Amino acid sequence: MIKVLITDKLAQEGIDLLNSTDGVEAVVKTGIGEDELAEIIGEHDGLIIRSGTKVTANVLANPGKLKAIARAGVGVDNIDVAAATRKGILVMNTPGGNTLSAAEHTMALILAMSRNVVPACNSLKGGAWDRKKYLGNQLNNKVLGLIGLGRIGMAVAKMARGFNMKILGYDPLAVPANAEKLGVEVTDGLERVFKEADYISVHVPRNTQTLNMIGAEQIKMMKPTVRLINCARGGIINEDALYDALAEKRIAGAALDVYPTEPPENTRFSGFENCLVTPHLGASTSEAQIEVAVEAAQILVDALKGGPVRNALNAPSVTGAVPPIVSRYAELAQRIGTLVSTIAPGHIKDVDVQYRGSIAEMAVESVTLNFAIGLLQKHFDMPLNVVNVSVLAKERGISIDETKNTEAKDVAASFTAKVVTDKVTRTVTGSVFGGTLLRIIEIDGFNMEMTPQGAVLVIFNDDKPGVIGSVGTVCGRHNINICTMGVGQKPAEQKATLAVSLDKEPDAKAIEELGKLEFVNEIYVCKLD
Repeated sequence: MIKVLITDKLAQEGIDLLNSTDGVEAVVKTGIGEDELAEIIGEHDGLIIRSGTKVTANVLANPGKLKAIARAGVGVDNIDVAAATRKGILVMNTPGGNTLSAAEHTMALILAMSRNVVPACNSLKGGAWDRKKYLGNQLNNKVLGLIGLGRIGMAVAKMARGFNMKILGYDPLAVPANAEKLGVEVTDGLERVFKEADYISVHVPRNTQTLNMIGAEQIKMMKPTVRLINCARGGIINEDALYDALAEKRIAGAALDVYPTEPPENTRFSGFENCLVTPHLGASTSEAQIEVAVEAAQILVDALKGGPVRNALNAPSVTGAVPPIVSRYAELAQRIGTLVSTIAPGHIKDVDVQYRGSIAEMAVESVTLNFAIGLLQKHFDMPLNVVNVSVLAKERGISIDETKNTEAKDVAASFTAKVVTDKVTRTVTGSVFGGTLLRIIEIDGFNMEMTPQGAVLVIFNDDKPGVIGSVGTVCGRHNINICTMGVGQKPAEQKATLAVSLDKEPDAKAIEELGKLEFVNEIYVCKLD
């Protein structure tokens, strides 16, 4: 008998599906703590959770029979995925189940703000009849700025079009193929969204690129009549800056469903009539709860019974399934993808990868997939892997063209990635020396040799004496050690590129100081492992 443990409240339909499946038994134990979960988890083949249960490394220390975990929802920050992977436990989620629910909640907050629903309701319940005070605004012909055009962002766009709103969209990754069809005008700059939108709603994951992406500086660009909505992740809109803007009446209103810490540590926004706050209700509809519960139960049963594995977040490592040299190229490709995602700003238009020399004679699907993981990971709030990356890339209108040429060039084998965005074209080539050493050997036609490891600094600069010394001096001043350095020159163009691996990531002050060096044209920093 396959036993599935459920530790968070799950829609009965999901439990019924488990119990109606031959050879499967659902065991419901909600509200248990970490120690008790660690004690009993090994007695079960599968685990279904929501956001309440924390599946830590301690819980997974002695997993016993446990083979798979299903998260009824999207986020898996309450699961130690790395620990699960080390123990050979599959982790899955249900990313599509709450799309409509989250989009509808976004629209509900927009409408409630526009018509002053909550304060007017409270006023009337208090015995007042004040129609003039709560004069509202129509959505018709207003500009809705959407930051993030993934599943939920595009669902909001479709709903807002029903109110005859004008949709101005921005996505840091790519433009969805159906954006124009749905009437979304896509802009390549956030400033335009900040300046033109009457409503701004964020639908991006929280990561180093999006944390505090809307702060005091961005709010200053906005209309005094703008209203901000966050149903995505807490911290994307800086709460201090938002509070100040509301207190100083520099914006018309805001609506928050998510917070940096949940439950929130303070309730200061409750003092503003023009700020709506809800307790993370984006996915909280009966229909969404049923959908994610049923999907979680089904994908878990399929996986435990040897059927197709869907929505896996920690596919098995490729190292044991392919030749060692291909595994090393897969690792190299993922690091190149991460580097390109940093140095190629803008919406992705085209992606090409090329294999040359001996690597072109081998099966390299895993290499291309790992490159895609590196390229796209920062744009998603779930772990990408060789199972899910192709599907998620396709959803965002991104395809990767692959070519092979067995004729070597410069080195015995190499991997090249070319990414074209609406702003730049970047090309990075790498090779594996001696079967083990990962090296980047070319960036944008600049020949060099650099180890893609740790914190990496890439500077596109004017070719003149003193560059290396000046960069080294700044790094030394900030106690940063240079590990390896690659320098590429194009004397005819008087341009050069400097790629440096460092022993630690430069802080904002160091980057600012490096950026002020007179020869610097562009500067990028990324973490490769």
